[in-house]
Amino acid sequence: MKAILIIIVVISSFLSHAQDTLSLDSNLIQLSGVTIGELDLEPLPYTTIFDKTQRHGVIADYYGFFSLVTFPGDTILFSYYGHKTSIYIVPDTLQDNRYSIIHMMQKDTVNLPMVTVYPWPSREDFARAFIEMDPYDDALRRAQRQLSGESLAFIAAKLEGDASLSYTNARNQAYTQLYTNGQLPVNNLLNPYSWAKLIKDWKEGKLSKQ
Repeated sequence: MKAILIIIVVISSFLSHAQDTLSLDSNLIQLSGVTIGELDLEPLPYTTIFDKTQRHGVIADYYGFFSLVTFPGDTILFSYYGHKTSIYIVPDTLQDNRYSIIHMMQKDTVNLPMVTVYPWPSREDFARAFIEMDPYDDALRRAQRQLSGESLAFIAAKLEGDASLSYTNARNQAYTQLYTNGQLPVNNLLNPYSWAKLIKDWKEGKLSKQ
């Protein structure tokens, strides 16, 4: 008799719990929607949606779409970088267990105090820097010195030929072979223009510098 009574109590408890669960499930609401910006109405990707009442949340996808299970009256927090955190309360008068919204978020503007930037910490540092300043070695003079012909030639002499220069050299050799095909190759020893240029460079002292 005791065993039968225990079984009846367990079954009654189970039925009561199942009825409560069904009652709770009947109140569940599938809340879905899209988060957008207030100014440009563009979707806000990866917005954080947190159910403050039930202590759980989701993250929207790249297009700002989200979906989570809530109860009527739950407080939903929407958070996105650069926008104010907004609150949405699930209506408790819904007739359907599905509800869709378009949640608009406001741009967050932070007014920072005015900051004055000084190039020197104090007037004494400015006076010392002004006295020690070299007015003849400014940025423009350094640039002119670094971009002079001698500096560029010195740097170019140390650089190795890249792919474009190698290709150009190979093409020039091929064109030369086509141009002198069937005859003797060009010899600059018999070129009067080359001899004139050599004599001119020698008189101007360019050969000694090289």
